[in-house]
Amino acid sequence: MRPPLLLRAARAHRLICMVYLLLLLLGLGVGAFGTLIGAGGGFILMPILLLAYPDTNPVALTAISLAVVFFNAASGSYSYARMKRVDFKSGLLFLLSGVPGAIAGAGIIHFIPRRAFNFAFGSFLLAGGLFVLLRSSSHGEPRNQLRGTFRRDFSDADGMRHTYAYNLALGMALSFAVGMASSMLGIGGGIIHVPAMVNLLDFPVHVATATSHFILSVMSLTATVMHVIDGALGWQEAPRVLAIAAGAVAGAQLGAQMSTHVHGRWIMRSLAIALGLVGVRILIVAFTQR
Repeated sequence: MRPPLLLRAARAHRLICMVYLLLLLLGLGVGAFGTLIGAGGGFILMPILLLAYPDTNPVALTAISLAVVFFNAASGSYSYARMKRVDFKSGLLFLLSGVPGAIAGAGIIHFIPRRAFNFAFGSFLLAGGLFVLLRSSSHGEPRNQLRGTFRRDFSDADGMRHTYAYNLALGMALSFAVGMASSMLGIGGGIIHVPAMVNLLDFPVHVATATSHFILSVMSLTATVMHVIDGALGWQEAPRVLAIAAGAVAGAQLGAQMSTHVHGRWIMRSLAIALGLVGVRILIVAFTQR
């Protein structure tokens, strides 16, 4: 018969293993769906972390979420790059404004009243989700009319040719806003960037999701480094980050493969539903905060 101390140690060990297994599975689901819609998965992960760790500083949870988003986005970007769906030229141009936005967001999150920001941002996400849902239901995939001045023309690995044009100044302004919002809320930013790229910049849906993932990988890495520097993300968070990230890396590969079999219309509808759910979650947090 085992001594009580050994029994307690064995139970604690099993509990720890179970927790990390659940975190791994969480990362797998977050990575697959986040990569499928080009959003990085932070919009799913962040509310779960808030519920699972109610006593942890929200800034630390934001940093954990962004670190996982980086691993997820980097893995997904690799798969999308092999499919030749990433518009690297546009992505690098958007990063010129997106990275400063991510740095600014990581810095000012400590000074802006969380409740006021959550209320405004939650309302914006709900409105954005409704807009994307109505747009995808009435028109299917947005039709490219080459209204912009910055033109792109390339073919992916399957031989499909993508020809479109957009307003570069508007794209860079949107990227700055997305970078700032993603750093502040820990939701990655793709959940805003993809519908903006599709509906405002006339990107093809599959190119938008792939390019957004590439942009997201760099912006989330920037924000994560900023949170390490300011102390929000310390070594004590490494086990949780690595457990979720391991699942997210595998899930990203699954999501990228799934994207080849899902019509762009359904990707946008999934994104619209996700926008609405995140908006509701943020509003609930805003109303329950004191």
